[in-house]
Amino acid sequence: MAQVTVTIDGKQYRMACDEGQEEHLIDLANRFDRYVGHLKGSFGEIGDHRLTVMAGIMVMDEFSELQRRVKGMETEIETLRKTRDDALIKADKNDAALTGALAGLAERMEVLAERIKG
Repeated sequence: MAQVTVTIDGKQYRMACDEGQEEHLIDLANRFDRYVGHLKGSFGEIGDHRLTVMAGIMVMDEFSELQRRVKGMETEIETLRKTRDDALIKADKNDAALTGALAGLAERMEVLAERIKG
């Protein structure tokens, strides 16, 4: 396990993470620190625990909104897939009908050609 030190609200925290994930963990901590800094700038010194809880709720609110948007996109993708599948089925039916009509026309032309020859 790798270890990194992150800084949130001016305090350092030593944390463990998987090898190769150090930069990602540092980035996440920096992003969370921005939430804490934003709240601190808005509300002043209201206590470390309260700031952390408020920042956590803000992160979860953003996460919830992103989940809602992803679900909407997944629904839209499913609708598009169904529309595409329906269009392909219709196109296959149209192709089959056209092929049948052309085969019938070719057969009639052959019959007419035989009559003309005959």
